[in-house]
Amino acid sequence: MSALTEVASGYRTRHTLPLRVELVRQLKRRRTLVMGALLAVLPFVLVIAFAVGHPSGRDGQVTLMDTATASGANFAAVNLFVSAGFLLVVPVALFCGDTVASEANWSSLRYLLAAPVPRARLLWSKLVVALGLSLAAMVLLPVVALAVGTVAYGWGPLHIPTGGELDTGTAVQRLAVAVAYVFVSQLVTAALAFWLSTRTDAPLGAVGGAVGLTIVGNVLDAVTALGHWRDFLPAHWQFAWADAIQPHAEWSGMLQGASLSLTCALVLFALAFRGFARKDVVS
Repeated sequence: MSALTEVASGYRTRHTLPLRVELVRQLKRRRTLVMGALLAVLPFVLVIAFAVGHPSGRDGQVTLMDTATASGANFAAVNLFVSAGFLLVVPVALFCGDTVASEANWSSLRYLLAAPVPRARLLWSKLVVALGLSLAAMVLLPVVALAVGTVAYGWGPLHIPTGGELDTGTAVQRLAVAVAYVFVSQLVTAALAFWLSTRTDAPLGAVGGAVGLTIVGNVLDAVTALGHWRDFLPAHWQFAWADAIQPHAEWSGMLQGASLSLTCALVLFALAFRGFARKDVVS
């Protein structure tokens, strides 16, 4: 028994699979580069769309979309608005759902564990990198949009559709808060994708399952007959960040949405670690 439990001289658990190694591996993958390029191109596409079209309010009402060309800050807010509901879900599900499942699909997972890399260490490294890439994707879009919008429409205050405006400094701070909230609200999708990634050897199944269930949540939130039951759906609070770009920011909706998302995410992350610790890894 002592021979089985003997640890090689110099072996340190914390030194196995360093974060920088996992980060470099993920950054070099084609899907990371393609997703980054897609998010960086979106603001240019919208600039062309607004140049071709002529936004106008419905029934005399001015919406955030109608103010897109008012300033770079408005353009950044519009980019966040049109992408938060679905487009930003995709990189989160991709980065978190393609973690463990891809290693199993390549039949390299068992070799990583035999290195030896402790299972908890393996999951932790992959989760931190996946969440880091997800956050980077969410920051990339508004930053590029702000730069592109400033060039196209000028550097100015953020004009609020309901009236009033935020000076540029305050607008940038509020947009940063909005991005942070969008990231927190997407933790449910991240945790769901990560949990599925530990349960299947098919990366597409983990990614598609997370995206599909997120869409189901959005559909259920649109069913007004559910009444107050919708308050228990993370999707119900996904646009609560819009309260941050008001003359007087309202935080109650974001606090409720963030607490719900964090609670659901922690449960799913715990299930992922618990299930993977007991899983018979054969691939």
